[in-house]
Amino acid sequence: MAAKKKAVSVGAGAVAAGKAARDNAYIQRLIEDEELRANLKTAYESARSAYARMSNGKGPTAALNDKKTQKQLREAATSLKGAAESLRAAKKPKRRGRGLLLIFVGVGLAFVLSEGLRKKALDTLFGAEEEFEYTSPTTPATNASGGSGSSTAPAGATS
Repeated sequence: MAAKKKAVSVGAGAVAAGKAARDNAYIQRLIEDEELRANLKTAYESARSAYARMSNGKGPTAALNDKKTQKQLREAATSLKGAAESLRAAKKPKRRGRGLLLIFVGVGLAFVLSEGLRKKALDTLFGAEEEFEYTSPTTPATNASGGSGSSTAPAGATS
């Protein structure tokens, strides 16, 4: 019974690992990018060969004195650099929504800078403004006496 529970547990772990691998951008890039795989394979093989040469009794000084070991280490470093660049390129997500943001900024600027556009938009949204002429309910009294002098006597008073 314990073996069955352990098998189920291992199976669940494998499913979770599969989901994590499917969602990982690096693993997806490794699966899809043949050049990345080639770079990693070359780096591994070159480093392995250089290690084998240094392990043959020559020791770490082989990296300094042996031209073939230096070439293999240089090749491994170049391949790792290419693989790292490929992975960095995969890390950058595509930027979406920039066009939409640019449209909103453009429309906003157009409204700010163009009074005619603002009026037209407001008329479309809320209807045209009614044109009316304002007349004050309190009009100043006009001097109807017709005389050139000014009098302070109330109208209707005789002098």
